[in-house]
Amino acid sequence: MSSHSPHGQSPLRTVQVLGGGNAASSAHVRSLAAGLVARGVRVTVCAPAESDHAYDFTGAGADHVPVPRSSDPSSVAALRAACTDADLVHAHGLHASFRAVLALGGRRTPLVVTWHNRAHAEGARAHLLRLLERRVARAAAVVLGTTSDLVDRARRTGARDARLAAVGLPGPRRAEEDPERPRAKVRAELGAIGRPLLMAVGSLDRPRGYDVLLDAARVWGRLDPVPLVAVAGEGPLRAELQRRIEDEALPVRLLGRRDDASELLAAADLALLPGAGESRSVLAQEALHARVPLVAALTGGVRELVGDAAELVPHGDADAFADAVVRLLAAPERRELLRESGIRQAATWPSEDETVAQVLSVYDELTQPLPMI
Repeated sequence: MSSHSPHGQSPLRTVQVLGGGNAASSAHVRSLAAGLVARGVRVTVCAPAESDHAYDFTGAGADHVPVPRSSDPSSVAALRAACTDADLVHAHGLHASFRAVLALGGRRTPLVVTWHNRAHAEGARAHLLRLLERRVARAAAVVLGTTSDLVDRARRTGARDARLAAVGLPGPRRAEEDPERPRAKVRAELGAIGRPLLMAVGSLDRPRGYDVLLDAARVWGRLDPVPLVAVAGEGPLRAELQRRIEDEALPVRLLGRRDDASELLAAADLALLPGAGESRSVLAQEALHARVPLVAALTGGVRELVGDAAELVPHGDADAFADAVVRLLAAPERRELLRESGIRQAATWPSEDETVAQVLSVYDELTQPLPMI
């Protein structure tokens, strides 16, 4: 793959634009930046300062320009300045993509957009999101969707060129591979000795389906022993969820933001994905990599991602979600089957190298001069 600018005089310079609010897109940009830099591409990541602290884009060899999430004039102006000498701009997520469209207004710099998940909203805000999607899809040279549903949506919205994106995330380090923190120690720290540990990971917001999770936890509270449900993540619903946990005496612990979420997940008996969240869920990928059986709501790209390697239940059905967990806890043979199926399914996902190669081929299409005929 070429990594030179259209004029062949200097390395290709790309700007990656990230909103910073989504774990899947942030991890993808970190992985992508490292792979592109290794291939001689100059990479600038425009993202909130806290995103660089969490994902260390500079440690991957990229330059980091702090740009807030908001679309106010100062944010767009900072992004416009960062894109001044770029050969190509690649934006991730709807809101980051819209800011990139505004920043590139009047310029001929090619714009690539990756949609990692579908934006959720209701009422007047839903109409606004549809308008933003249309504006972004029509402005982008290429829209990459992480699921077939997102690719179809981009085409319906007016994208000139929409393709399925290869998205390879780093496999997590399994907790039992760390001699300083074995699986039993992780479970003891959480208070899950002698009882099943059920693990959910993700920001505490409405699309994640934590209302369904707490409804299901009422059922699990009648089991013997009672499972512990641990949730790693922070967000606007924390106070509401904590109040309900206390009022209903639910066997649920909100752990807050954790840097060791992968280790916590690897120590669990089951992984739980009760809501829509991400179209290409990081939790689902890490669970299958770590051989942790997964119970997930059937939404968006979940079936496409996990195939038959998880227990899938109707979205929003707390009774079905609770029953699936109860059945799995009572069926060690089924859990082992899901572990083996998960390893085989994970082997079909694109690697980080394959992801970088696909993206770089798109970049070359948009920046290399056409051959003389």
